[in-house]
Amino acid sequence: MPIDPQLVELLSVMPEDMFTGEAAEARAIIDAGIGLLPVLTELPRVEDHTIPGPGGELPVRVYWPSDAPNLPVTVFFHGGGFVIGGLASHDALARRIARHVECLVIAVDYRLAPEFPYPAAVQDAFAAYRWVREHAADFGGDPTRVALAGDSAGATLSATACLMAREEGFPQPEFQMLWYPATGVEGTTSQAENAEAPLLTASSIAWFMGHYFGGRPADELGPYASIGTTEDLTGLAPAHVVVAGYDPLRDEGTQYADRLRAAGNPVEFERFDDMVHGFMSFLDLIPRCEDCATGSFASLRKALHP
Repeated sequence: MPIDPQLVELLSVMPEDMFTGEAAEARAIIDAGIGLLPVLTELPRVEDHTIPGPGGELPVRVYWPSDAPNLPVTVFFHGGGFVIGGLASHDALARRIARHVECLVIAVDYRLAPEFPYPAAVQDAFAAYRWVREHAADFGGDPTRVALAGDSAGATLSATACLMAREEGFPQPEFQMLWYPATGVEGTTSQAENAEAPLLTASSIAWFMGHYFGGRPADELGPYASIGTTEDLTGLAPAHVVVAGYDPLRDEGTQYADRLRAAGNPVEFERFDDMVHGFMSFLDLIPRCEDCATGSFASLRKALHP
């Protein structure tokens, strides 16, 4: 199946070779593009705050879909290879989650590499989840109904936070929404097939991981550096895993979903063969991308509104 034609048209006008130089240069390009996009999902209340983190105060952006009390909460981690992205780059997706799922969304601006290499992002993600679980009521949220969600690197952080919670004896979230996660498994078919795919290529993955791990081998950095090699996946939150056909990460996301299910965890899985990595960022621009998000939002809503 070919890539959705409207998505092809959009990708044709996006800059190429962003992930070759300094991280600051790539961030500037992303920020400039984001600044041109209008806000299309209006919400009654959106506020920036900070919460305590292991490296200092963590910026968060809180989205309210309504003034209803005791709303369920989704803690959202943005994608960007642990190097780029932030509250602005994924503002549109966070707004969509709040609106479609009818939940409070707390988007976390975790520390980025290379300034803060692994395990800074992982530590921030778990700290944010723990804090929200203990303080959701401060924002009008229900601390007994908290989900984790993220795309790409953010999906990896969501899954990792579940693993860390299990090891710490901390409650699992009600749900983990994983859009095209990176799990650290190497040598997959999709990595070869999609080595030159749009938005995420083999060379850009190497660029991201070089910054994130600082040149250190992942297999020497502990269990949370490559979650796809984790042997024990039992006792984790129900998951919804989404992969894209034209994505180097397709097969590792598929394998992670299969292994979660084999370990006894409830898992829903979707594969969209006409999509590319990062397609959730284009919901406001491409109708087909919006269609592909329908099942994700429905599953998350069902988990948080039983």
